[in-house]
Amino acid sequence: MRYILFLLIFLFVFSCKDNKSREAREPISESETVETTAEEQSELDAISTKDFTEFKVLDSKILMKADIWAEINPQMEDFKESDYNRLKPLILEQDIPTLQKHISDGNFTYEALTKFYLYRIRKFDRENSLSLNSVISINPEVLNEAKAKDEALKIYGNTQNLVYSVFGMPILLKDNVNASGMATTAGAVALKENVTEDAFIVQKLKSKGALILGKANLSEWAYFFCGECPSGYSAIGGQTLNPYGRRIIDTGGSSSGSGVAASANFAAATIGSETAGSILSPASQNSVVGLKPTVGLVSRSGIVPISSTLDTAGPITRTVMDNAIVLDAIFGEDQSDSKSFMIMWESGFYTKDLKNASLQGKRFGAPKRMMEDTLFVKALDVLKQQGAEIIEIEEQQIGLPNFISLLNLDMKKDLPAYMDAYANDNISIRTIEDVMEYNLKDSLINMPYGQDLFKGIVGDNGDADYLERIKDTLNTNGKSYFDVPMQQFNLDGFLSINNNHAAYAAVAEYPAITVPMGYTDKGVPKGLTFIGKRLQEKQLLEWAYVYEQASKERVAPENYN
Repeated sequence: MRYILFLLIFLFVFSCKDNKSREAREPISESETVETTAEEQSELDAISTKDFTEFKVLDSKILMKADIWAEINPQMEDFKESDYNRLKPLILEQDIPTLQKHISDGNFTYEALTKFYLYRIRKFDRENSLSLNSVISINPEVLNEAKAKDEALKIYGNTQNLVYSVFGMPILLKDNVNASGMATTAGAVALKENVTEDAFIVQKLKSKGALILGKANLSEWAYFFCGECPSGYSAIGGQTLNPYGRRIIDTGGSSSGSGVAASANFAAATIGSETAGSILSPASQNSVVGLKPTVGLVSRSGIVPISSTLDTAGPITRTVMDNAIVLDAIFGEDQSDSKSFMIMWESGFYTKDLKNASLQGKRFGAPKRMMEDTLFVKALDVLKQQGAEIIEIEEQQIGLPNFISLLNLDMKKDLPAYMDAYANDNISIRTIEDVMEYNLKDSLINMPYGQDLFKGIVGDNGDADYLERIKDTLNTNGKSYFDVPMQQFNLDGFLSINNNHAAYAAVAEYPAITVPMGYTDKGVPKGLTFIGKRLQEKQLLEWAYVYEQASKERVAPENYN
């Protein structure tokens, strides 16, 4: 009850503040409105349905497998194939509480768990017939840190109090998240030497005892760079491939490596980031759980940006419970983040009573046009069997005008701000123009698919007032898109497929979670996506958990077992 009261007070205060700021601005006029084209819509959503089967570049021209493992291989000499095979049934596809119990029971250590994931990455990820190119770098200190967690466990005695904790859990970060000891590249050659201090979110993870395993590949510059490139490609990391169909099924973008690595059991969990679909898309495409939080719940400081208006980090995991555990570790106020806010609840909030969640009497809106999707209809039947009511709705015809300009104008100012505050001082690049000029030095290596979206950023001349007015219009439209049917039909949440409604959730700054809902007749994974209103992450996790437990649709990619 205390949490609910605090939440209501916060929402009231925030709403009053937000409305007051908007009353002072003139709305965007019709003459200033640029409707988003279908092609632009696919880019801004980071849509992962481009069906690329041939690539200009497959393996990285910058990064060799030997480079990744040079410092780690000597530390792995005592871990043999027999150790890997012994641990495989204990670790593969297991959730964090199960891993913690195995460690408590003495079945393996945090060091052995870490070596297991490292062995899998080295075995499968690069320069072989099953390579996925999902990992860019490994933390050279991770095994020493794992040993330290084992020593600390001797003080605890067992993991009884760590069951729902990231303590000792190896986690991969999308390579736009700063972490000490490794470069943060955003997939771009221009940032290959960008060794930094920890981002705020990494500080949070480490404070809870998590192990930073390494960095995951991504669509370069979070998929707001090349325009015509396939999702999952970066000049640093090469082409990320989907474990359910290498070179056949798209990986989703832009948190491609995070989605692939989670699905292929390369870490206990991964971290992605989203502007408009970049967590939901790869999570859906790789049959894992991805949560895009309310903007401001999770810090963005020290993360290479697209948009300070829409960006957020979030967890990608194999199960809903693990997603809640990671969210519990990373949420919190960051005073250096303009969107961050004071949190009224304590760690453990998102996992508490999750196993007792119910859908009885919950009302969900389902777009009528999606009823042609047999997997979606099957998922709705599962929800109904759990006591939910499904209301078929006609979607509102509301556009997202000037969306690309929002991204252009935000990134034009936000990238220099990141470079000044969080990047390595030895890197002279500060602006979009600097990056473009750098890329021209070796275009075949640095930008084989071009840099058309960066050209669009440079060419967008909107001023600060225009940007603020775009934000207001888009935020109003996004909220209306969900709020009107929710009020009209007394809905608890909104249902979708993959990242189909990601752009609307983005501009509304509403949270969303996607859960595996099965596979097409061609083997392509799809996700059932729940969208809620501001700060409804706990409810989203509960709904997703009930659905996940009732449906049990995730099947691990067979070639990586």
